[in-house]
Amino acid sequence: MWEELEERVLCCAEYIVDTGCTVRACSAHFAVSKSTVHKDMTERLPYIDKVLYLSLIHISEPTRLRC
Repeated sequence: MWEELEERVLCCAEYIVDTGCTVRACSAHFAVSKSTVHKDMTERLPYIDKVLYLSLIHISEPTRLRC
């Protein structure tokens, strides 16, 4: 179960970094809720991949990670 969660978090983060999309677009693409994407990016990603998290924050505007 944790492997699937970690894989989803990394896939969503890479998708946002590559496309520059919003949380809403990412949630539609991966068929999960906006709340899930937001929690994945703000709470789980820093523990899974700090470098990817920092690049996500660097390219994202502060409003991009809001629902």
